[in-house]
Amino acid sequence: MRILLTANIAPFLQGGADYHINGLYNALKQFGFETELIRFPFKFHPETDIQHLMAYCAGLDLNQANGISIDRVISLQFPGYGIQHQDHWVWLMHQHRAVYELFDPLTANPAHQQLRETIVPYDNDALGKARKVFANSQRVADRLMQFNQITSQALYHPPSYVEYFRCEEALPYVFFPSRLESLKRQDLLIKAAQFLQTPVKIVLAGIGGQYTHYQQLVAACGVAEQVVLLGHITEAEKIAFYAHALAVCFVPYDEDYGYVTLEAMLSAKPVITVTDAGAT
Repeated sequence: MRILLTANIAPFLQGGADYHINGLYNALKQFGFETELIRFPFKFHPETDIQHLMAYCAGLDLNQANGISIDRVISLQFPGYGIQHQDHWVWLMHQHRAVYELFDPLTANPAHQQLRETIVPYDNDALGKARKVFANSQRVADRLMQFNQITSQALYHPPSYVEYFRCEEALPYVFFPSRLESLKRQDLLIKAAQFLQTPVKIVLAGIGGQYTHYQQLVAACGVAEQVVLLGHITEAEKIAFYAHALAVCFVPYDEDYGYVTLEAMLSAKPVITVTDAGAT
């Protein structure tokens, strides 16, 4: 059986989506399926680039490629799930959140408003035609029903390297590994560090668009002695930081499916979170 996976790639920005994509690809190969992966280069801005990629995906008929029949397509991300195939399955990570639960009509500019008016019917059509629709968490399934009235089944999967997580002697630091982006809200922990009454460190691991801002915030809050910005770390280093953490913090806004919480629990560490963190 030939299976084609579709997903996105944002160059030099790696995160949980990459674990999901690569994990599914490797699992299908391991179980003997002839599998290929197409990753569409994705840019969040300008809006016209998103619309161009939507049109390109919608025009792709992947029942055959160069005379080779493709038995099934499994799409993981927007807008790749707009492709055409007679046996098209979707395992939805999330939609384009900026035009759904993150959309604010009071602050949206005309281009953003027009993008929303393009994406919603695109999703209704593409996801409505898929033979099967799964979501990677119940939160994602709930959003799909709320905004598009499309039913999906939550299909959970473990994080990568699940067998390597371990618990070792706790050291005095709270660990927060994640991309440095606004929705992950590392700023909450940086600001909270001002009120520490014990010699506990805050260790932030990851890279992203908010790195410079968080450096400035650490300085502005006067917590350079309490907060460490590690930047990029390897998987082995991440697992070791989990193993020795006193606790793990994960406080995103309305997360789709939080690997950090699962990895912390596999490391037998308590998790600090917030009430609006979503599927963490």
